[in-house]
Amino acid sequence: MLIVADVGGTFARVALASVRAGAAPQLSGLQRYACAEHPSLAAILTDFIATLPAAPDNAVVAIAGLLDGDHLVNTNLPWPVSVAQTRHDSGLASLALINDFEAVAYAIPHVAPESMVALNGDPGAAPRFPALVLGPGTGLGAALRFEGGERPVLASEAGHAALNACNPLELEVLSRLLQRWDHVDNERVLSGGGLMNLYPCLCDIRGVTPHWTSTEALIAAAHEGVDPVAVETLEVFCAWLGSLAGDLATTFGARSVYLAGGISTRVDRFLRDGRFRARFLAKGVMHEVLRQVPIWRVDHGELGVLGAAVWHAEHRCIVV
Repeated sequence: MLIVADVGGTFARVALASVRAGAAPQLSGLQRYACAEHPSLAAILTDFIATLPAAPDNAVVAIAGLLDGDHLVNTNLPWPVSVAQTRHDSGLASLALINDFEAVAYAIPHVAPESMVALNGDPGAAPRFPALVLGPGTGLGAALRFEGGERPVLASEAGHAALNACNPLELEVLSRLLQRWDHVDNERVLSGGGLMNLYPCLCDIRGVTPHWTSTEALIAAAHEGVDPVAVETLEVFCAWLGSLAGDLATTFGARSVYLAGGISTRVDRFLRDGRFRARFLAKGVMHEVLRQVPIWRVDHGELGVLGAAVWHAEHRCIVV
């Protein structure tokens, strides 16, 4: 038994995991915490541990960001993270931190078929590797999953690579964003927070006053059809995300794509209207190759938590 967690910029999910050789990890006692309501990662782990009659003293935490020595490099969490300090403050004997989408990629072989929605290719295709795992949430995560080997997952920080505009409207948006930031990365548009950068730009281009000040309100307005620019925002967002997915699939030779992340589920209707797929395929001579690459939208849910347990099972140790 060990404690496993998936920590994003908005929510943290924590559970107990039972790990046995040759079997998928079993999760129990899953709880969700709002990150901003707690002063640190250690506080969340301590709260969870306090609910257990007998808690394990080791943990694996999948967390948004890049571990640089003892410290986590991240722009979306409400507090800094030190591995040693978190371990000490939560009373754990050992603690491992891994990238959140690295964990999602580890969980891909265990995705339930009923949680998958086909967006391209043969929906009944067997898993094909390497698989690209991509997802907009509070930020934008990406990883590559291989079939096996000593290093079955390659984590990435693709969310911080430069955003690529591919049509006149996207160039107008990018031009406005470059007036605010010297470096406009993919996350600036292709994430939950990115939607709130994209929407005001489109309002400015269309000559209207922005009405919505939160991602939740914007998405609700688009689904209800009460604001044409809100609708256009989700249409542009999904098309732009499709373009990035196609770029990454082409770059890495991905043979399948799994679209995860909390925003993907909430904009599912717009992902399925054809714009995402059209831009995914719009890669010149690679069109026919990409047409055969199955894309599934997967419900993120417990994937990061499960992936943390799978990572532990495959490594058979905890990094202290």
